[in-house]
Amino acid sequence: MFHFNYRMVRKLACRVCLLAWVAGLVLPAAASETSATDFIDQAFNVQPQAKTLWLTADLRAEISRDLNYDFHQMRVRYWQSGGRSAWILEEVGKEQPITLGVIIDGDAIDELRVLAYRESRGGEIQQGYFTRQFHGAVLEGEGRKTRLSNAIDGITGATLSVRAAQKVAKLALFLHAHAQQHG
Repeated sequence: MFHFNYRMVRKLACRVCLLAWVAGLVLPAAASETSATDFIDQAFNVQPQAKTLWLTADLRAEISRDLNYDFHQMRVRYWQSGGRSAWILEEVGKEQPITLGVIIDGDAIDELRVLAYRESRGGEIQQGYFTRQFHGAVLEGEGRKTRLSNAIDGITGATLSVRAAQKVAKLALFLHAHAQQHG
């Protein structure tokens, strides 16, 4: 008769996981996060100028009207060199904030990267196959019809995280255009 020893199996599984971690095959969860400093350094070939955009009541009203987004911050920090800018913004997915970095070159998104993902589900938005959909996206339309030019495919089980990424992408493009026009 075969006797299955759970204790031995669990002990063996722990050893295999430990060896995989030591060999670098399994990374700790925090290693997938990118620091804001690293993101900014990778976005520019030269040292960018750190700037602050103050969001007046009129600008917040414009964001609400054009993007259908109630953005309550008083100021946003961004980095710029020529026509290229980098924005680090947060938006709540289902329950937790998601920190995203958006690089805009000219008037289009060059890169969108998830810098910190805190939700228990929907982490697929961190993957390249999802974030690459934003490359080259610009804002189209006016007023309540403002949208991203690129169709963004959703992810089953991550609807709110996908919406958060789309909101941040639109907001970054909007703020970039405003900063370019108003110095």
